[in-house]
Amino acid sequence: MVELSREKLLWMYQKMVEIRKFDLKVDELFKKNMIWGTCHLYVGEEATAVGTCAALESGDYITSTHRGHGHCIAKGADIKRMMAELLGKETGYCKGRGGSMHIVDVSTGNLGANGIVGAGIPIATGAALASKRRKDGKVTVCFFGDGAVNVGPFHESLNMASIWKLPVVYVCENNQYAMSTSVQKATAVRDIAVRGQSYDMPGVVVDGNDVIAVFETVSEAVNRARRGEGPTLVESKTYRFFGHSKSDPRVYRSREEEQMWMAKDPIPRFANLLKEKEIATEEELKSIDELVDKEMEEALEFALNSPLPKLEEIAKYVYA
Repeated sequence: MVELSREKLLWMYQKMVEIRKFDLKVDELFKKNMIWGTCHLYVGEEATAVGTCAALESGDYITSTHRGHGHCIAKGADIKRMMAELLGKETGYCKGRGGSMHIVDVSTGNLGANGIVGAGIPIATGAALASKRRKDGKVTVCFFGDGAVNVGPFHESLNMASIWKLPVVYVCENNQYAMSTSVQKATAVRDIAVRGQSYDMPGVVVDGNDVIAVFETVSEAVNRARRGEGPTLVESKTYRFFGHSKSDPRVYRSREEEQMWMAKDPIPRFANLLKEKEIATEEELKSIDELVDKEMEEALEFALNSPLPKLEEIAKYVYA
């Protein structure tokens, strides 16, 4: 295992548990008709967000996707404000107007989730260009899914980032499906990371359910970017345990395939590692789980007790 402090390893475990329990609570609230619109849950992919954000400094930037709850929490978002946003309350990150897909928190370097596939890629590239021009030493990590690698902005952005040696790391979360379309049927290459060769940047495949492997891979890419050597394309192979969104019955994949991936669940996998290495006991990990349960209860209570936007102000802050 890489040299990481016990404090940081336990922080990584807690963040993964927070992401899991937050999205399970969101699933519960959605089924009770307490959340409007739809949601894209991150359950199963926790190691990618946490391993990546653990490799960043607090001032570094990220851009997120429509499946962004995990990215927001890993980068330090306030869970109370996230819960309030999903319940449409005035105390939410977007004052209840944005919902699940539009959480932004500039105070933690989170430049925003996005409902458009691949739209965060040029935003991240622009942020990295700004950092280079300002010489502020910041690195931007761009999260996107496997479906986004076949849109034009992916290729345009990677080309520009390589030409200008921008401090950006492109993290493709390959969860095997773009909505209902298998990556094997939609993408000509077996490993998306090889596309880095077309733009003269390193392309690295990592086990996206292994938080330490993700941390090591992204750390190397971040260090490279901070040294002024340009971008890296990281492909994190993982799996979403739920459907694409709340309206997805998952008829395009088998239950056997799901069980195979759930056997690689990143949270118990990391918990077992922490116990094997005698970094934490079963009781200590249980205490973290209980702490997060309390955190979720407090977040829900905060959201439920928060006011709804006033009807006469409902269009305020909304742009189109």
